[in-house]
This record gives sequence, C-alpha cells and structure tokens, in this order.
Amino acid sequence: MEHLFFQGRRALVVGGTGGIGRAVAAGLAGQGALVTVTGGSSRERLDAALSDMGGSASGFLCRIGGNGGLPVEQAARFILEKAGTPDILVCAWGPFQKAALGDTDAEKWRFLTESNLIFPGILISLLLNGMLKQGWGRILLFGGTGTARVRGYTGTTAYSAAKTALAVLARSAAKAAAGFDITCNVICPGLTDTEYCTEAERAYNREHSPGAVLAPEDIAAAALEVLKSSGINGAVLPVDRGMYL
Repeated sequence: MEHLFFQGRRALVVGGTGGIGRAVAAGLAGQGALVTVTGGSSRERLDAALSDMGGSASGFLCRIGGNGGLPVEQAARFILEKAGTPDILVCAWGPFQKAALGDTDAEKWRFLTESNLIFPGILISLLLNGMLKQGWGRILLFGGTGTARVRGYTGTTAYSAAKTALAVLARSAAKAAAGFDITCNVICPGLTDTEYCTEAERAYNREHSPGAVLAPEDIAAAALEVLKSSGINGAVLPVDRGMYL
C-alpha cells in the first residue's frame, strides 16, 4: 500500500476550487491530508472541487478584496478562524491584471499589491506562531510566471512586482522558523493552461512554451514534492520547463 505522506495533516488551500490550487488540493487529499479549500463566489465550483477530493475535504467561500470582497486583513482572519491553524498552508490565490506602467493607477497598485503580497503576508503573520508551537509546518506561495528573479515588465509591473516580493516574505518566514521543521517556499509556474484561460491565452501559451504547455497537475506534482521536503526552505522555484519570456 502506498505511504500517504500527509496522513492526518490539516491543509488549507486558499484558492483551492480551481486551476493550480485545485490540483494541489486534490494532490494533498490523495496523500492523506485533511484538506480545507476556499473559493471566491462560486458555490458550484466549490462543490465540484470537494466532490473530486472525497469525504476528507471541506471548504467555504470568502471573496477577498476588490469590489464586494472583504478587506485583506479581515479576509485572512476570517479564513483562519473558520479553518483553524493548519499544518500546511498553500496560498494559490492572487488576481492577475495587465496594464502598462503609465496606465497603472493607484487603485490597481493597491489592489494587486494587497492581493498578491499583503494578503499572504498577513496569513503567515497570523499563523506562524501556531506552527512554531506545533513544531511542524509547510507554507507554499505561488509567484507569477518569470518572477523567480528581479526583472522588468512592460505590461504587468504592479502584479509582477508584488509576486517578486514574495521571495522576501518566504525567506523571512524560513529564517524565522529555522530549526522547527517549518518551511516556506515560492513556486513560480510557467505558462499553464487552466479553465480560466481564454482561447487567445491558450494560443499564447502554446506559442511561448518550450514543448507542451504545462497543466495544473504538472505544477501540483512539483508542489507536493516541495511540501514533503524539510530541506527545501526559503526557495523560489520556477516550474516552467526552462521558458524565458
């Protein structure tokens, strides 16, 4: 019988009802974790994701930021109050918007930074002491395509700046929890076809991917290996087949 590496561990996957997050949540459930997923506003998507994961999974909706969503600090507290302090946190949520730097107004800067950097930062700040008391924990964040290093962007400056800054957050958490078997890492996926992609985006992905376009399950397989390891800590890992945009 296959060893279930995460048997009995409690996993929280924020953004676990679709795309890469759903694939990671399913992988964790398949390895024995007690998975809780959050979604934004689609009860249908949430129910479908939970059905795929079997009886050990649960979930709830929490719309974060923007028009009609909870402010990021309130959302982070609400999520952790409902889910409790997990053994494993995967933050796979983070909205993407394109805009040239000269067209990026204060509202876009604020929304993208709060969503993609401040929100995961608050989550980690709120749960890290609980993980330290437990003496074990895994935190995995998701950057953007190409954000494993500092570089310039012509059409996604605000989004990519926030995602690049996750490296500081992960390395700081790794340093704070060193010696407690707690890890915090960032995966930067390459161009990945998910159900959220338009046909134009799928065509772009095919044109710019080295070989086959990545699927969410490809990213999830790498994510599970990172979560299993106690030695990978504070790392920013591109999972992109070596693509270069």
